Amino acid sequence: MVKSSSGDMLLYVLAILLPPVPVFLKAGCGGQLLINILLCCLAWIPGIIHAWWVIGKHTTPARSARY
Repeated sequence: MVKSSSGDMLLYVLAILLPPVPVFLKAGCGGQLLINILLCCLAWIPGIIHAWWVIGKHTTPARSARY
């Protein structure tokens, strides 16, 4: 299981209001963003679900501690 950071939690909340924004922040300007915009135009709820999937899928790599 992948842990979500507090920044990801903010993205999950933002995904409810504006789903394409967190998708852009996580995946960049590409296919995922276009899919999300299309889903939001067709119906809002599938856009939110897709945004949550993208947020969960695109995790930032854990920082390794150097001593």
